[in-house]
Amino acid sequence: MKEDPQPGEIHAARCTIRDRQAFLAHLQDIGREFSTCIICFNADMMAGRYHAITAVRLAKKSWEAGCAIANTLEMEALLYAAGSRQCNVALKFGIHEGNNNLYIWCDPDRDDRAWAALSALFEFTDPAIFDTIDQVKQDRLIGLFGITSLELESLDAGTSIMDLILERVALLQVLH
Repeated sequence: MKEDPQPGEIHAARCTIRDRQAFLAHLQDIGREFSTCIICFNADMMAGRYHAITAVRLAKKSWEAGCAIANTLEMEALLYAAGSRQCNVALKFGIHEGNNNLYIWCDPDRDDRAWAALSALFEFTDPAIFDTIDQVKQDRLIGLFGITSLELESLDAGTSIMDLILERVALLQVLH
């Protein structure tokens, strides 16, 4: 399931949001102007960029198959990121008021002008900086995804907490 993203597909960024609704409206305006879907994932809630990539790929697959849970591709991707069918849970995986660390995906990613417009809102950075899972983030992810101590004990040298989370993300597709 771990596939390298194509060049330009996913970016990491930081921003501070004072008014979430106004910020979302601005993102939607940019999306409409450049005919692109802009998906923002809260990197602090994600087990790395492959988690975001997997959520988008599965959301696009369900959307294209006509079996999406949500009314928008953006919300469908957040549902997959959360591994949940509940929108109130999925919203935690998107933007929030205050300081945000984000993975951002534009689909289609064919127009550099969209990224240029987004650069007025975001400070782009290396996506790898949000991939590290320290103990604080691991504890947060364990709680978010209901990972049991038995599951943690079963991890061996070839698996990680990210593998457990990607399994939960993929299970949402099976439960459709």
